[in-house]
Amino acid sequence: MGYSVGQVSAVAGITVRTLHHYDKTGLLSPGDRSPAGYRLYSDADLARLQQILFYRELGFPLDEIAAILEDPQANALDQLRARHRRLTEEITRLQRLVEVAEQAMEVQQTGVRLTPEERFEVFGEIAFDLTYATEADLKWRHSDGYRRSMARAATHSKEDWARIMAEAADWRARLTAAFDAGAPPDGERAMDLAEEHRRHLARWFTPCPTAMHGRIADDVAADPRAFALLVPPGEQRPGLAPYFRTAVHANAVRRSPPDGPDRTAAP
Repeated sequence: MGYSVGQVSAVAGITVRTLHHYDKTGLLSPGDRSPAGYRLYSDADLARLQQILFYRELGFPLDEIAAILEDPQANALDQLRARHRRLTEEITRLQRLVEVAEQAMEVQQTGVRLTPEERFEVFGEIAFDLTYATEADLKWRHSDGYRRSMARAATHSKEDWARIMAEAADWRARLTAAFDAGAPPDGERAMDLAEEHRRHLARWFTPCPTAMHGRIADDVAADPRAFALLVPPGEQRPGLAPYFRTAVHANAVRRSPPDGPDRTAAP
C-alpha cells in the first residue's frame, strides 16, 4: 500500500512543498506508483522521512542529513555527539542572552541601575520579582506618582541604595519589634512607624500622600511578592502584612481627620 504526497503531508505535519523539495534534491523520493502512474510513498519511505525529520529537529542541515542517511560508513553517533556539543554551546549562549534581557527588564521595571554584584551587595535577601514588577508596571504606568518614583529610583547611586536599605532595615526591625510586643496596629507606636515609612518613600522616591500610601499598604497585604519587597522572607511573621496595612490606614485617619485639612503634603 502506498501513500500520496497529500496523505504523507497530513500525517507528518509538513507541507507538500517541503516533500516536493525533498524529492527534487534526492533526499526523499517516492518509491512506488499507483495504477494510474502517480508516485506513492512506501513504508520504507515513511521510515526514512521519520529519520529526516528527527535530524532536522536537531538542527542538521539537509546536506548533512543526506550524508548520514546515504553513506553506510557514516558514523551517526559521532554526528549526534557533534550536534549535541553545538546545541549545548548555543544553549549556554542563549542563557546568557536571557540573563542580559532579564537584567535589562529589571532595570526598566524597577529603576535600579546596579550590576548584579552590586544588587546582591546592597539588597541581600530583598529580591525583585520580575512578574510582580511587570504587573506593577502595567497597573501603575499611567500614574504620575509611579513614573516619578521610577525616574527617581533610576538616579540613585550604589551609595544611595545602601543608605535606603540601611534605613529600611532599621525601620523593619522596629516594626517587627512592635508587632512582636503586641502593640496595637492603630496605636501611636504602629502609626508612627507607618508615618516614618511614608516619609521614607517621599524622601527617596516620590511625594506620597496618605491615599497613595494606603494603596501601597493594600498591595503589600494582598500580594506576597509586594510584602517580600518590604520585609524579606527570613524576617516575616504571620499577620505582619495586615498589621502594617492597618497601621498605614490608621495613620491616614490620624493625619487627615474628617472634614479637616489634608496634612499629607510632602513632609
